[in-house]
Amino acid sequence: MLKKGTKIYSIFKNKCPKCHQGNFFEGNNPLHLKKVLSTNENCSHCGFKYVIEPSFFYGAMYVSYGLTVGISILTFIILYALGLNLLQVFIGIVVALVVCTPFTLRLSRLIYINMFVKYDPEYKSDLKIKSSLEIEDSTESATN
Repeated sequence: MLKKGTKIYSIFKNKCPKCHQGNFFEGNNPLHLKKVLSTNENCSHCGFKYVIEPSFFYGAMYVSYGLTVGISILTFIILYALGLNLLQVFIGIVVALVVCTPFTLRLSRLIYINMFVKYDPEYKSDLKIKSSLEIEDSTESATN
């Protein structure tokens, strides 16, 4: 299920949606709150630019909304089945949403970009090709 080449792999492993090699976020720890949404600009492996257009990730708010509604419903069902009253259930839902916020923020961005980007293991961006050509040119001029 978590095989390379699947969208689930990219989403849950914090990998580039294009090549599944480089990391999407700067760090893998969602609990580092200062860097919870620090996205790399480009993939370190293929050079794919993550911000496809300005304000691209505003659409991830809709995915985040769906995730938080799902968490709220699941929390309601569990706490209500345990026999808690509605005030206690409401407090439990608020606590669950606050605790899950770093995870839902990151997950929603990964889900959203994976909705638009298709896996291509052979992809190399023009930026990556240019940088590798510049490195080759500089090594050739250094040897001459």
